[in-house]
Amino acid sequence: MQFSFNRRSLRVLPAILAAGALALAGCTASGDQNSSSAQPNGSASAQGSGTAPAPSGSGSAGSSDGAKPSDGTTPASDEATKVVSTPLDKKVKTKVWADNSMVPHLFFHSLVVNPKVAFKDPESGRGYLDYMVTVGEFKKVLQQVYDNDYVLVSPHALASVDSKGNMKPTKLNVPVGKKPMVLSIDDVSYYEYMKGDGFPTKLVVTEDGSVKNEYTDPETKKTTVGDYDVMPIVDEFVKKHPDFAPYGHKGVLALTGYNGVLGYRSSPSIYKGKNKNLDADIAEATKVADKLKSTGWEFSSHAWGHINFTKSSLSQIKADTSKWKSDVEPIVGKTDLLIYPFGADISGLPKYSGAKYDYLKKQGYNFYFNVDGSTPAWGQWGKGYLREARINIDGISLKAAVDGRKVLSNFFDPKSVIDPARPKSISGK
Repeated sequence: MQFSFNRRSLRVLPAILAAGALALAGCTASGDQNSSSAQPNGSASAQGSGTAPAPSGSGSAGSSDGAKPSDGTTPASDEATKVVSTPLDKKVKTKVWADNSMVPHLFFHSLVVNPKVAFKDPESGRGYLDYMVTVGEFKKVLQQVYDNDYVLVSPHALASVDSKGNMKPTKLNVPVGKKPMVLSIDDVSYYEYMKGDGFPTKLVVTEDGSVKNEYTDPETKKTTVGDYDVMPIVDEFVKKHPDFAPYGHKGVLALTGYNGVLGYRSSPSIYKGKNKNLDADIAEATKVADKLKSTGWEFSSHAWGHINFTKSSLSQIKADTSKWKSDVEPIVGKTDLLIYPFGADISGLPKYSGAKYDYLKKQGYNFYFNVDGSTPAWGQWGKGYLREARINIDGISLKAAVDGRKVLSNFFDPKSVIDPARPKSISGK
């Protein structure tokens, strides 16, 4: 069964996330000198438990529509890892970061522009409370992260892969007094289910060459173009604070494909014969993607159908990967980054091995990211990969912080960023 976000699935998402947590929670780092003592929970809502990692590679989640899987057999090409980078000013004093596997990674979903409408939506409001933050909350987080001396870096600044597919740490020079951080944004598709719920509708390239959002307010029905999501807000912030992105790196957009990308119904496997503007949508989405890449943004696979890699069979993973490469890759280019939907990793703490990893590595993926909101950073070096955990910034993590979990306070003051438009419950759970 293909999983896709819609109004109904937002209501059942907590149960799916809990399943991912059960599969991956409870790991410890004893006996593994290449990883920290933190545990990759595999779920944005996981708090950790004493259970051992469940074996992956079974279950019925994922795409099984018979799409012909890709049979690629080589690691990612140089094209996949070419990243816009700006050399540091020679006057800036730097120090070498001690362990590139231990670099914090914060992630968000698309931002709520009208919380009054989004949070009170009868079908999806609780899901929005759980998994999204508002524009106001994001701007406060961004400012405090900057004030706390973090700087944005690319995953590709942490490691590189040689011609044989072996992963090696790179020398990461960080300005003295600063700390590196990776930023990513999930599901930048502005899904069909979000229409009319107080979110942006698409990304566009304006006449001055900037990437902005188109937004139609559900109450006034007025359409405007402006800074309504993570990307344009960060772009404007970096203009004012260029030292926040000292290398020119900004963040990673993790894309699915089943509703198209970047707000365009651009996936031929779904919209061919249904969207009369399919070719134009593909062209516009490509234009936006090219502009984003030229200004410091990167792209990652987030699985075409947002599948659960822990539960999905190898054949389902192959079918989904094939669709991502046919529908999304022509628009955004090749990538060697894989951000697991739900944080549902193919392994717990043990290092990668087996058929799923062998396949994903042959498809060109070198960097893998799960979810763990219980620790400021977690990473693992493998012979052919770097695996790191991401911290969810959303209603779930804000509620956990208010209730006493300290992780987010490493980056910002959680209580001070909470939007007054949120109910006292903060999250929807």
